Amino acid sequence: MHVSELRGGNGPFVAGTFFDLGTVGYEQAEYALTVGVRAFERPGPVGSSATAVEEAEAITRAVVYRPADPTAFNGTVFVEWLNVSAGIEAAPLWMFTHRELIRSGAAWIGLSAQHVGIHGGASALEMMAGSSLVELDPERYGGLRHPGDRFSYDLFTRVGELARHGRGTILEDLPIERVLGMGESQSAFRLTTYVNDLDAEAGVFDGFLVHARGGTAAPLDDGQDPRALREGPVTPFRDGLRVPVLCVEAETDLITLGYQQARQDDAEHLVVWEIAGTAHADVYTFSAGILDDGLQPIEALARSWRPPRELFGATLHEAVNAGPQHFVMDAAVRALDGWVRSGDPARPPASPRLELAGYGFAVDELGNALGGIRTPHVDVPVSVLSGLGNGGNAIAFLAGSTVPFPPEQVRELYGTKASYLERFSASAAEAAAAGFLLDDELDEIVGIAAENVDL
Repeated sequence: MHVSELRGGNGPFVAGTFFDLGTVGYEQAEYALTVGVRAFERPGPVGSSATAVEEAEAITRAVVYRPADPTAFNGTVFVEWLNVSAGIEAAPLWMFTHRELIRSGAAWIGLSAQHVGIHGGASALEMMAGSSLVELDPERYGGLRHPGDRFSYDLFTRVGELARHGRGTILEDLPIERVLGMGESQSAFRLTTYVNDLDAEAGVFDGFLVHARGGTAAPLDDGQDPRALREGPVTPFRDGLRVPVLCVEAETDLITLGYQQARQDDAEHLVVWEIAGTAHADVYTFSAGILDDGLQPIEALARSWRPPRELFGATLHEAVNAGPQHFVMDAAVRALDGWVRSGDPARPPASPRLELAGYGFAVDELGNALGGIRTPHVDVPVSVLSGLGNGGNAIAFLAGSTVPFPPEQVRELYGTKASYLERFSASAAEAAAAGFLLDDELDEIVGIAAENVDL
């Protein structure tokens, strides 16, 4: 592999956070990676060995974030398979979990694994035509070359190998101990295939965070129309996973994306979390997370958590979901890292499963889903939080909904603000004790609720 730093043009681009990493003690660099890669086919069932059938050269890019102070590095590098569902390279897992990654001192690599992100073409949502890297910044990215998505899996392996040593990148001087793969949504479909068909042979990653997958998995070839991502055979994770896999699912993922069809029990190296009151994409994805550097006053942070109905220039039928997925995802990355470090004694807690009813979820008397990971947002609610039931633009079906209770109902339920906050705080502490929220974030969670409750 040849590694060279990318320069010129408009600087590194990835749709994720947009605050200055220097303010939180991090630095970034971007690299072109020239590497020989292979395509595979799997002649047998899921879990059987995939066979290399073709070779090519790729010139892709990787964005790297790391603590500026080497002594702050915690030994873990996360490699995210960048998401291209909307035709633009996005880092949704960096977005959801960056507060914990920064707090813990982890490094992060965002990999351009797929053809459409670099060169453009059909995408799963077809929202942002003309937004590939080469189209956005030909001066900086015009030299990149991707031979096709059938080579994406080997690209992920090769960048995992790079992350192991950091040679030629700003990671090179760091004492790297663990490399964890991560992918969300469309990338989670592909990471499911990687875990099932390639990881046992590649043996590069120490664990995986698979977030918001559906019931199927991506093909090994690149013949599938990306708009048909949810079509195909139901694909659970294989038996006998090599390393820890933590799979986290929102309500939308079970019903809309069909994960309920692929549900399976936890196993030696598999833990699945299902979070009540959450959507595939939510207010943190669309607004709150973009500028959340951990330094904002609680009043400003709380304002960013107030769910809008306006999204990408359209008015949705309901406000987008304002559920607690970000805070649970912070707990998830800490749990996975601890599991990989310490083995079974640090295994993430088992999640209750969401309760299904017909084509949706069984709900309580206030309208929130039963079962799943419980948080104060659904157990001491001031709104119905759902991963379903929205419309108004092309992405609304993934945005879930927030339907506030009328003010008189909130007063009837809780009486005073002090009473509400007492119950909310107790519920948050219970979720943290169970391992699904972080003690570090309880003051923030309660503070946002205090600012935004209508009492």
